[in-house]
Amino acid sequence: MKFRPLHDRVVVKRLEGEEKSKGGIIIPDSAKEKPQEGEIVAVGPGARDESGKLVPLDVKAGDRILFGKWSGTEVKIDGQDLLIMKESDIMGVIG
Repeated sequence: MKFRPLHDRVVVKRLEGEEKSKGGIIIPDSAKEKPQEGEIVAVGPGARDESGKLVPLDVKAGDRILFGKWSGTEVKIDGQDLLIMKESDIMGVIG
């Protein structure tokens, strides 16, 4: 991928949701909620503090994360549907 996020932004690939409900009912695409779990594809260098010092991000490419339902901006890069969001939109790292 030839895209590098700036500042404290990250590029996230959504991980696919469940195809079936817990009761075994198959959920059609139109009724599925978008997953709030993803994998970080790329990270920016970090934000600058008041003194101008670069503060690196706490996450790295390959981390599995949880993010808010309405977080990020959906984009298509190299044919992939991705999200670009700020590190502050990430709720936590899984595993």
